Amino acid sequence: PRLLSQFFFADERVTRVVAEINGLDAELDPQQYLVLLNQLHLSQAHLLAVLERIMEECIPTQRHSRDYLVKFPEELLVDNLGNHMLFAAECLLAGTFLEVEESDGAELRPRARNLLCSLELVRTVLREQSLSQSNSYPEPVQAVLIQFDRLFAEFELSYVSSLVAVKSPDEIYRQQEIIVLFCETVERALHLGYLTQEMIDGYEPLLMFTIPRLAIISGLLIYPEGPLSLERSPEEMSRVFSPFYNLLKKIRDLLRVLSAEELCLLERSLCTAE
Repeated sequence: PRLLSQFFFADERVTRVVAEINGLDAELDPQQYLVLLNQLHLSQAHLLAVLERIMEECIPTQRHSRDYLVKFPEELLVDNLGNHMLFAAECLLAGTFLEVEESDGAELRPRARNLLCSLELVRTVLREQSLSQSNSYPEPVQAVLIQFDRLFAEFELSYVSSLVAVKSPDEIYRQQEIIVLFCETVERALHLGYLTQEMIDGYEPLLMFTIPRLAIISGLLIYPEGPLSLERSPEEMSRVFSPFYNLLKKIRDLLRVLSAEELCLLERSLCTAE
């Protein structure tokens, strides 16, 4: 049950698979090479998962900030992102640029080298600590973990930034505005009886269409200073709505001529129409 013991056996597994790969001629047995490579990725992922738990136990208040993750595209926020970063660092150090431009890869190589050297130091220190009878983490162990955590975060941000366009602070703020608009739309719809709490708690599929429709009306009429404000230029709006700028202006003009009763009837119909 000791995390350090789990780390020891996870580290042993990585070491064993690496030794098998180094002793294999990939050209003579490419299929076995691919099998071992997959085993390496799985064993490294397990090693990183245990290391993550150790850092949460050992240095919970000294972890490097991961606030930058909010800037990443959602499709990158997967469980194996850390393992992918480790694989990318190994490729960069070997001079292989699989996903990034060669110029970006050259700039990233020093960070990759520092990260992998730090990981090797962490593995050495934790292996030694795992052989002791103590469940504590002395200051030297903590210092090594803090350094690795920082280098990993810095490499992750730099690598992903060279790979894709990360969100700017303005884009993140506009995204948060949309979240607020949708929350206020749901609250208003519940108050007016358009929706019920049971529909929300039961994940009623119709809500996937109903809430965005109601949010457009709310954003144009009820909260005109929010993310659907047409006083902004299309470039200042969220990319979710900016392509529909002219259409939104037409919808707003039509909504403005409706009476309160007609608006209520329209919103109720949007809650039932498919």
